[in-house]
Amino acid sequence: MGYIEFAKDRPFDLVLIGRIAIDFNPVDYYKPLSESSTFKKYLGGSPANIAVGMARLGRKIGFIAKVSKDQFGDFVTDYFTKEGIDTSHISRCKNGEKLGLTFTEILSETQSSILMYRNEVADLQLETTDVDEEYIKNTKAILISGTALAMSPSREAALKAMQLAKKHNTIIIFDIDYRPYNWKNEDEIAIYYSIVASNSDIILGSREEYDLTQRLVAPYETDKETAAYWHRQGAKIVVIKHGKAGSTAYTKDGGHYGIKPFPVKLLKSFGGGDGYAAAFLHGLFEGWEILDCLEFGSASAALLVASHACSEDMPTVDKIMDFMKECKEKYGDTIAYDV
Repeated sequence: MGYIEFAKDRPFDLVLIGRIAIDFNPVDYYKPLSESSTFKKYLGGSPANIAVGMARLGRKIGFIAKVSKDQFGDFVTDYFTKEGIDTSHISRCKNGEKLGLTFTEILSETQSSILMYRNEVADLQLETTDVDEEYIKNTKAILISGTALAMSPSREAALKAMQLAKKHNTIIIFDIDYRPYNWKNEDEIAIYYSIVASNSDIILGSREEYDLTQRLVAPYETDKETAAYWHRQGAKIVVIKHGKAGSTAYTKDGGHYGIKPFPVKLLKSFGGGDGYAAAFLHGLFEGWEILDCLEFGSASAALLVASHACSEDMPTVDKIMDFMKECKEKYGDTIAYDV
């Protein structure tokens, strides 16, 4: 493939920077959140979900984050440890900040919403002193989540990680991961998102997220124009997601490859993006062709939207492969395709 060259002599495949939270998903779903009374607790937060997903796929994963100094903080670090994720650079808040809480509403198979509690939240307390140069030097890639840029001191910590990654030729992955909470205005979003996107090797985001990222620098309307702009800034792979309509990966040599969702019985409409990212990135680490990475990511996403949890239901390689085989036998062989 040759689009991304990962250093082969580093102990970690990926170190993620950003949000670790607690998800509460309703057990009595298909009703408004106001009427749901029973919830199941999971580890949450997009970068945390991706970390678990990649660990389940056999990758060596680390994480840089701040979590609460309480039993929920214990819960998430213990969960990471159980999954084989390195927690040596996850530290505790000192001033009583708490983990973000996310209550999900599952109204129907296709209608879901998220209610977040993120005032004085732990993950945004990450400081520049929490980012260790040796840790960045010893990983093949870092992933910066866009929510880490929403407030200081977390945004400066993320930017330090980005600069150290550039210094040590560590691949930079930017998962735009837009959440409206904690941002002051769209100009602020565009400024910080575009800084990281301009320094990234791989960018993952939805059409809306790219529009927010580039609104001040290059307000292009088409996916091809968007991808071409970020390729000119240095990105090697630009992935633009369109939910139920699928996604497209654009490569620096002008290639573009599409994927449609695998057919699946939906339970909810969230969580698929994190499963997609974990599996797509796993394929890149394995050196697969882009079409194979897309197909693997799409299959993982389908499994996630068919399940109740996000982190807890991240699939293994065998589970994804078995699902793909089953779908191809039933619906035909070609899922990913040249656009």
